[in-house]
Amino acid sequence: MMGQERGRLAVSLDMLTEALILVGQHGVYCPSARNPSVPSLDIQAVLAQINGAKELVGSVMEQLKERKP
Repeated sequence: MMGQERGRLAVSLDMLTEALILVGQHGVYCPSARNPSVPSLDIQAVLAQINGAKELVGSVMEQLKERKP
């Protein structure tokens, strides 16, 4: 429906979302020693990287959408 490239990016976006959910659940069980209300620093770094990747995939999808006539 969206074309092969955008379809693959959409699946990648879904996979990144699933990874975010899994890492977020792990963060609940591995709180920071300094501040138990937030995940540990390594979990925060992974979450930030996955969110950045999701933004990148989303922006590429938008560029492909604009390019298509």
